[in-house]
Amino acid sequence: MSASASRSSVVRLLGLLQSSSSACPCHSHAHSTLPTASSFSSLLNYGRQYAYAPDSKDYAFEMAASNIRFGPGVTSSEVGMDLNNLKAKKVAVYTDKTIAQLQPMKAVIESLETHKVNYVLYDTCRVEPTDTSFKQAIDFARKHNPDAFVAVGGGSVMDTTKAASLYSANPEADFLDFVNAPIGKGLPVRSKLKPLIAVPTTAGTGSETTGTAIFDYEPLHVKTGIAHRALKPLLGLVDPLNTRSMPSQVHASSGLDVLCHALESYTALPYNQRSPRPRDPIERPAYQGSNPISDVWSLQALKMVV
Repeated sequence: MSASASRSSVVRLLGLLQSSSSACPCHSHAHSTLPTASSFSSLLNYGRQYAYAPDSKDYAFEMAASNIRFGPGVTSSEVGMDLNNLKAKKVAVYTDKTIAQLQPMKAVIESLETHKVNYVLYDTCRVEPTDTSFKQAIDFARKHNPDAFVAVGGGSVMDTTKAASLYSANPEADFLDFVNAPIGKGLPVRSKLKPLIAVPTTAGTGSETTGTAIFDYEPLHVKTGIAHRALKPLLGLVDPLNTRSMPSQVHASSGLDVLCHALESYTALPYNQRSPRPRDPIERPAYQGSNPISDVWSLQALKMVV
């Protein structure tokens, strides 16, 4: 594989993955359209107005990822102890209606009850969330005001929980304040968020390690997100026992998700060719372009999947 692959080749490949009947649901949805030169140009011009100097390029990248704990059975054995160690008095547990009936959720609840952790349950996270489903999850968090969060599920559940944590810590914020530009204002997160423990039940999104929450913005029929390092979970509990309940279709989609992420990462514009350079380090985006460290991981992921 050559690092000099042209952008047109990358766009064609991603377009093929997006339009395929077996496309990854995280990279293909009803509102998707193929990228065009004009759309890239308009987004770039929008961002340039925030540059310290109109033609300045960035010179740094920052690696920010969650702590990860891996081990079979780590969910039932340790999540309750982790919350006690955080001195959490009230925990909001987020999941979806399917996971709520499966073993991963039962393991979490068993651990919480064994260690006498007070919790409230939100089990209506939407698969492929929207701004509406995010707002419903946010309202739940604002009502109960927990001092810690637990997300049990795939990327949709983890992303929903991140949004609930963010906006419950910023009760005066408008929903679009933190949504990525140009859909929203893309404001940096300056408030301290409550700790979030992510318990993934799939193996493709990697949302347990990132500060990104993806959703469909229904008024404009587009997929966008919220991205800031402050959203990343405090801890990801990667328990292989939690993936046993995945249907075969979800197994396949997880593999496609890994493939898409690795391709996008490896072929991204290098960090030192990005512009505009942020005026303040807090404004440096969560995703900053390819870099020597991400290249190593992307290539390894491609070798494992292909």
